[in-house]
Amino acid sequence: MWPLLIDWRNIRFGAEIEFIGGDPERTPLLPGWVMSLDERQIDEAGEPSGSELKTPPLLWAERGQIRTMLGRLLRSGATANWSCGLHVHVDLAAWGEPVIAPLLAAALRTQDALQALLQTSADRLIYCPPTTEEMAKLYAAKPSQEALRRQGRPQSHRCGINAAAWFDIGTVEIRYANGSLDYDEIANTVELCLRFVAAVGAGAELPADPARLAAELGAPPGGYPPALEAPRWYRERMWLEETMLPVLAPHLERFHPGAELLHLFPVASGLLVVAERPDEGTLRLIARPTEAGWELAEMRVTVPASVSK
Repeated sequence: MWPLLIDWRNIRFGAEIEFIGGDPERTPLLPGWVMSLDERQIDEAGEPSGSELKTPPLLWAERGQIRTMLGRLLRSGATANWSCGLHVHVDLAAWGEPVIAPLLAAALRTQDALQALLQTSADRLIYCPPTTEEMAKLYAAKPSQEALRRQGRPQSHRCGINAAAWFDIGTVEIRYANGSLDYDEIANTVELCLRFVAAVGAGAELPADPARLAAELGAPPGGYPPALEAPRWYRERMWLEETMLPVLAPHLERFHPGAELLHLFPVASGLLVVAERPDEGTLRLIARPTEAGWELAEMRVTVPASVSK
């Protein structure tokens, strides 16, 4: 039901902690924690690195597990860089689907303030685009997950305040935070997200100013993961990607109907195109220009499965 007042400390949350380096395959995990070995980040040399560590559903009183796992990551040599993010899922079970429309309204009003508080790096904005008025209208006309997914590349399907996660796992996912392996920065981010969702669930009319929003929520005004600028080579890669995506998308559609481009970048044999298709998983292809136009050839890659204990 909505509205409903709930102490933010009594709402379960989950965190997705991205990192580079370390030894993710052999890092011991607490019960219920998951190491997603297929979720690689990008190191300073441009190579796939690290992983994404996922907590089980936790209460605020159980947040000490995060400190324990961060210690294990740090001892293995893991770090967080500009390619890493921190995503927080907040359980919506107490309110159920009636809270989705208020969440959309709150997102339209406060998403810029929340992004400013969390200091989202410009290079990470592709992973957390804004909720739009059109999405809210589509959802009001026909409540569904499809109304809450932005069109375009899969990275851009999930908004910074991702209410579509309700239909998958019963949460809202807040994606604005930069990557970090600092316990206090992660705890501050989790607290902000819990307080934000609790306030929306209680029917609060939240302000659009960052400082006022933090004060209204009683959340820390700072101490969140800082923004780290991506190196020049990565920004050049993204410029190339944005230029070539419209060129290669029609060829990919003919090769794998329904596949959506994730990203592309130059390799020795051409352009590596990474795409996603629900019934095939991740696709990797090599694109080459020829006199007759672009050709695509499949590249077989084995991706390790997630590890959990």
